Amino acid sequence: MGLEEKLPSGILLTSVEKLAGYARKSSVWPATFGLACCAIELMATGGPRHDLARFGMERASNSPRQADLMIVAGRVSQKMAPVLRQIYDQMSEPKWVISMGVCASSGGMFNNYAIVQGVDHIVPVDIYLPGCPPRPEMLLDAIVKLHDKIQNMKLGANREKQITELEQARLQRLPLLPHLQAGVDR
Repeated sequence: MGLEEKLPSGILLTSVEKLAGYARKSSVWPATFGLACCAIELMATGGPRHDLARFGMERASNSPRQADLMIVAGRVSQKMAPVLRQIYDQMSEPKWVISMGVCASSGGMFNNYAIVQGVDHIVPVDIYLPGCPPRPEMLLDAIVKLHDKIQNMKLGANREKQITELEQARLQRLPLLPHLQAGVDR
């Protein structure tokens, strides 16, 4: 016998965090950063077959100040890296990044001085999307996973606590050498 059973019908109970999370996930505007062949698949995702508009993302922002999701599609050259960082810095908070394709995620087959070996050296990445090039369905799956991450994000001081807890959990997951686990210096 909870509170929800005593309320008249039509009353919705939720927390501000859940309501804000739903609003944020339903209004993500991407700033597309198509650099190579992955950009073709990114464009196909906005077409009628895959219909990116189902997620409220049909408006691709040409201005980084109106975007909150950067989709980096393709290889990033050393000359393009400062431009990518500048666009990321101009985006409003909160902001998220999807690294689309193996070239954006790790440099791909381009292991040379001209290509950045992973866009995470320039901007923090939330979702890595593998493939060469990844299919539009894979990008849609990554967007759905990002929406879930956005919807469950805490607000205010709770967010800082959540970030700290996640960092501690990740550090405990790392495979450490036996002498590091025991805290013994050599």
